[in-house]
Amino acid sequence: MKCCADCGPCLMKRILFQARLAGNGTEFAAVKNAMGLYSELMSEDICSADIASKVHALAYRTMGCEDPYLQMKIDADKVAEEYLAEAERFVDSAEDRFSAAVRVCIIGNIMDFGSGIAIDSPDDFGKMFDDLLEQGIGFDQIEELRKLVESSDTVLYAFDNCGEDVFDKILIREIRSMGKRVVGVVRGKAILNDVTYEDAVRVGLDKELDRIVSTGDFAIGFPENIKDDGLNEELSKAGVLITKGMANYESLSDYTLSVPVVFLLRAKCAPVARSIGVPVGTNVVKVKDWRI
Repeated sequence: MKCCADCGPCLMKRILFQARLAGNGTEFAAVKNAMGLYSELMSEDICSADIASKVHALAYRTMGCEDPYLQMKIDADKVAEEYLAEAERFVDSAEDRFSAAVRVCIIGNIMDFGSGIAIDSPDDFGKMFDDLLEQGIGFDQIEELRKLVESSDTVLYAFDNCGEDVFDKILIREIRSMGKRVVGVVRGKAILNDVTYEDAVRVGLDKELDRIVSTGDFAIGFPENIKDDGLNEELSKAGVLITKGMANYESLSDYTLSVPVVFLLRAKCAPVARSIGVPVGTNVVKVKDWRI
């Protein structure tokens, strides 16, 4: 997805939010440096995620903090665990377990802190859980997703936010119950509140998956050039790549991969919603199959 005018203010809100999380008095310098670089890079021809990755890298260096979201990620996991049993009951009582598991894993995508377009604290999630579960899927290509999974021996599953990954376990279990090998994809380095290998192990995802690989870099979503050997190896085996969240959509929606990609997300901002063709706040299952 290409950069647009809305991206700048959103990105700067995030920079300020995370600098305050760092708590070391670098707010002004982080925003100043980020604004300067963003003004140089801003272009309607460049992927929004690629620009954001470069700007965040500079902000992190300015803050001198490798993972300002760490405690918030831990808190999000704890809050999500409180609702996991209820989510599991929802799936157990459904006529279509696969569809219900997709629905459950998407509601966790609201755990997107600091942009002003979702929630700013893990504690806010509990107030919204039941309503989110009842909303259903507004852009629904679950049947296409199901067919892709059924025809695949290996399914790649790219995570997004901590907390959200607790609910991803439910869909991963459903896919594995279909006899599929499931490989998780995490961020190569700590960025925002996204899942790294250490975060995945903390919530037990290593016990739910056949393998974990990473994007291999400090990047919003997937880097423009995937250099990680493990990820490239698994891409060559996979029949489908399931990705969670807007960052993965922004980074992959315009790229051509050898494998079909399925985007599971909540369209929390106007640019992403416009790109997909849905109202803001819509839960989305969108298939992108470059073979067709």
